[in-house]
Amino acid sequence: MGAVTSQPPAAPYDAAARDRATEAIETVFRLEYPRVIAGVTRVVRDVGIAEEIAQDALVAALEQWPRDGVPDKPGAWLTTTARRRAVDLVRRRETYARKLAEIGRDLPVTAPPEEPADPDGIDDDLLRLVFTACHPVLSAEARIALTLRLLGGLTTAEIARAVLAPEPTVAQRIVRAKRTLATRNIAFEVPYGPDRAARLGSVLEVIYLIFNEGYAATAGDDWLRPGLCEDALRLARVLSALMPKEPEVHGLTALLEFQASRTAARTGPDGAPVLLKDQDRRRWNRMLIARGITALDRANAHTAGAPGPYALQAAIAACHALAYTYEETDWPRIATLYGLLAARAPSPVVELNRAVAVSMAEGPAPALALVDALAAEPALRGYHLLPSVRGDLLLRLGRTAEARAEFERAASLARNERERELLARRAEECG
Repeated sequence: MGAVTSQPPAAPYDAAARDRATEAIETVFRLEYPRVIAGVTRVVRDVGIAEEIAQDALVAALEQWPRDGVPDKPGAWLTTTARRRAVDLVRRRETYARKLAEIGRDLPVTAPPEEPADPDGIDDDLLRLVFTACHPVLSAEARIALTLRLLGGLTTAEIARAVLAPEPTVAQRIVRAKRTLATRNIAFEVPYGPDRAARLGSVLEVIYLIFNEGYAATAGDDWLRPGLCEDALRLARVLSALMPKEPEVHGLTALLEFQASRTAARTGPDGAPVLLKDQDRRRWNRMLIARGITALDRANAHTAGAPGPYALQAAIAACHALAYTYEETDWPRIATLYGLLAARAPSPVVELNRAVAVSMAEGPAPALALVDALAAEPALRGYHLLPSVRGDLLLRLGRTAEARAEFERAASLARNERERELLARRAEECG
């Protein structure tokens, strides 16, 4: 009987190394995803196709990194891999177009640069992606979903949880948004002149809406969704770096820094909301406040003439952030700033907030007159904060029965469960 020849044992598969590589891929991909998408979109001129190519690059990383090790510059690896696939795709299109031309048909194709652009140009691509994802041709809901997908790197499931919408609905919003951008031939560019001012407003609005939904959720069981706030703040900071001379970009960034600084103090141990006057200001994040002050200074430095709406809101937030106690708050200045904001960006909600500031600066009686004047505003019909503010003013005037009725009405209108509980509790306290 002959000897049996055996193969040398295979090297044991290092599961720990695989896990480390997978973790690195997930981290790098989330951080670099917007830049990869932006760089590829400049080549293929279609965010939908760019996203597919970026996903292909991710698959390639999942196949190669656990085997070969994580590259020294993983972000550059992903970008280069995706760019090469994009160039290959366009070359195949050109070949197809030439073959069609030979039989009398023409398929117009714009050739991309063969090599990746200078790394210094990546930020320009990222800026183009911001303006594309937030294009006014899309609905507000679609802009938010697409921005969280392309710039936030969130999955469809994560976006659905963030905006409290069914996952199929969010998926459809993203698909339709990409299709709309493609069929309407929306240019992958940063607009200039009057167009930039109009489009920048849309970009800032999307970031503002994302943050607000995380800061005070309109519906659901949670009062705060910090993940959304973090995504919005990160986008605002990126935009500030990309557009350093735009005062309203810095104004929005300052506003979000100041608002985010209060996050830890805005809920109690049980997740219930804590009103501003009851918050432990020692828990406010002083680092974020310092960043907010720096951003507001930049906004003021680049402002020619009257400050814009976001800079004014940031100035109001700064008044709260710089007061070490509720009693030290400069309410007269806040009331004045709200007056300027109402003139700059008229809104019933701004007027309601101004009434709150007036109540603290001058007393509840003049503020109640301002609130009552807003009762017929169509935009505030069904807005739970109108009866909530009115109830607070009535309570301070000693009209407890009326205050209780207003708090009960506010609770019935609130869609957020935590806020509804707070308002119901305030109604009970009036009794």
